[in-house]
Amino acid sequence: MAQYTDQQKSIAEKIDNETVISNWKSWKWQLKHSIQDINTFENLLGIKFSKDERSKLQKTLETFPLSITPYYLSLIEAEDYYNDPIFLQSFPSPSELILNKCEMNDPLSEDEDSPVSGITHRYPDRVLFHVSNTCSMYCRHCTRKRKVGDVDSIPQKDEVVEGLQYIKEHNEVRDVLLSGGDPFMLPDDYLDWILTQLDEIPHVEVVRIGTRMPVVLPYRITDNLVNMLKKHHPLWINTHFNHPREVTASSKNALKKLADAGIPLGNQTVLLAGINDCHRIIKSLIHKLVHNRVRPYYLYQCDMSEGLAHFRTPVGKGIEIMENLIGHTSGFSIPTYVIDAPGGGGKIPVMPNYLVSWSTNKVILRNYEGVITSYKEPDTYEAIFCDRNCDDCKLQLKLDDAQEYKAIGISKLLSDHDDEVSLIPEDTARMERRNSE
Repeated sequence: MAQYTDQQKSIAEKIDNETVISNWKSWKWQLKHSIQDINTFENLLGIKFSKDERSKLQKTLETFPLSITPYYLSLIEAEDYYNDPIFLQSFPSPSELILNKCEMNDPLSEDEDSPVSGITHRYPDRVLFHVSNTCSMYCRHCTRKRKVGDVDSIPQKDEVVEGLQYIKEHNEVRDVLLSGGDPFMLPDDYLDWILTQLDEIPHVEVVRIGTRMPVVLPYRITDNLVNMLKKHHPLWINTHFNHPREVTASSKNALKKLADAGIPLGNQTVLLAGINDCHRIIKSLIHKLVHNRVRPYYLYQCDMSEGLAHFRTPVGKGIEIMENLIGHTSGFSIPTYVIDAPGGGGKIPVMPNYLVSWSTNKVILRNYEGVITSYKEPDTYEAIFCDRNCDDCKLQLKLDDAQEYKAIGISKLLSDHDDEVSLIPEDTARMERRNSE
């Protein structure tokens, strides 16, 4: 039987006293009843802002709108909401209207690197494909605050078709990342159509989906959605957990469905001042993620988008956190700390320096404990001069998949790579009869 917290029951009843609590786990019900104004927020959580606070908050909403799912709202600790990481990520702050000179409307120059509507082509072999502009919740730290929630920016189907055509015409694109907004805001059949179109492009090897649904609306991860996604392997999903308190029973269930479907899961965390800028918080988060089969992928330095100054930490804080992760937990649990370069330079890894010094024959290194050690370089190393003449390269430049063709006899029948079901030796009397007929 489904279990609901007292706060969830209270919120559901206040939204609609005729609502059956079982509707709580309907993602469409959640979207229909998203909290989008201050009065509803106060009423559902039983809190009250002062007149001055309300005035400042309302002014903020005129520029950056509010939308929180009842589910995510139910995670806020109302008794201490000012310090609550869920509240700080989802509810507006007057600080969003404080604009610094360095902040930009489009800090990553996504629009400038957009050859056609919906496509950002920054890296040589991959593109970002904006297929949705709506989200189930408006994250206050969103780098695309200029677009999300803007009804004039919602991609139409003809724009999606144009994006698909661009990908078809560029053979160098082997990796497509579906983003938004949130692609899981699209109906199952429409998303299925987009994925099918990508499946039919020979040079597209991998499709990724970026979504925050497992965090803010885990009920969107339905059996129907997962069964549809299973048809489109190889498919990867990156989600966006920022704090351990976001890892709930419902989010774990959503992650389990996706992982059980054979979909590799990654997570991108944004470093946020006053929310997760502590190595103990980040370590707890990454341990919870890997326990639920989610690989920590990136730890992002907060972008220089307009209205995000109060979320940004010094880069030194990120380095400090990485110093407390590397060597202190499993290597596969450690994300890469990156700065998405302003102006469209892409993601730049920023990590602690473990290379102390080096000479022509020795490298001096330090480990996480501060131990200083040396690594002896080889006395002789003849580098192969690369003249780009790959046909005559002295290296074993064999880039195609290895062919498992050497197995013979019984081992061939036992192998999984060969379709033979029987072994028939040549030159037997039976074979001679067969050949004479």
